[in-house]
Amino acid sequence: MQPSLSLLPPDASRVLILVNPTAGRRRAWPRVNRLVELLEQRDFQVQVSTELAEAALAANRWHGEGRLRALVGVGGDGTAAALVNRTVAGLPITMLPAGNENLLARYLRLDEDPEACCRSIAAGRVIRLDAARAGDRIFLLMASCGFDADVVHRLHRRRRGHIRTSSYVRPILDSIRGYKYPELQITCDADDPPAGPRQTPLAARWLFAFNLPCYGGGLRIAPQADGSDGLLDICTFRRGGLRHGLAYAAAIYLQRHFRLADFAHRRLRRLRVASAAEVPYQLDGDPGGFLPVEIEALPQRLTLVVPPA
Repeated sequence: MQPSLSLLPPDASRVLILVNPTAGRRRAWPRVNRLVELLEQRDFQVQVSTELAEAALAANRWHGEGRLRALVGVGGDGTAAALVNRTVAGLPITMLPAGNENLLARYLRLDEDPEACCRSIAAGRVIRLDAARAGDRIFLLMASCGFDADVVHRLHRRRRGHIRTSSYVRPILDSIRGYKYPELQITCDADDPPAGPRQTPLAARWLFAFNLPCYGGGLRIAPQADGSDGLLDICTFRRGGLRHGLAYAAAIYLQRHFRLADFAHRRLRRLRVASAAEVPYQLDGDPGGFLPVEIEALPQRLTLVVPPA
């Protein structure tokens, strides 16, 4: 499906920039200052903040008054999710990428260049895409339960400042030594039309729920995931252990995992994931919590300012 496209009101002139000071591999302030300069040259009224709650409150107010042109997040995927979780539906958001992966920005082809960001804001072109909710938190890209979520939880317990690719080495080694691959039980609602009548719970050791076809490291687990269809692409692998995990990763890299007998793919509006053990889940690369959790698609929850091309 194609996302719906529209234009922002031409008289919406306020731009609020939220800078996440702990995101990214390098300092973003020179790019932020340049973006402010460019926007002010176009007669936009610009405010910069490093306080998430303060920025979300002001953005919601200006959007309600019809004055907000864009809320710009300077950071990575975690920054984007934090903004969406604190702002009302329909509020226009865009990103000046400054995170480690920047998966959402890459998917939307948002440039790190302040000039490109300014042109997008000035053009005022927005698309509406789905989001999803796990428990009481909205996520934009994907949720997962199992080994990779355990890595994410370990990483953030140790986090000090910026996250780099090398930051994952120690948490991965710790998860290899300590994660036990408990069984997950996945059920879907009886009234979910894509799933049909209630089915026997699906058992797995790995679960991924994709809103968009984005995952770290360039792995294409659900390349067919569509952010405008109102559904989540659920991918599971049945066997646990490091040996099977490496085999799954190789199959994903070669795009052969859909042929595996212990791989399952479903498209659902909502699901519930539980386990007899304490199993973590992660949302867009940040810790989410521990099972059980209910996950559901949120059709057209996101309003995103995108490049005019």
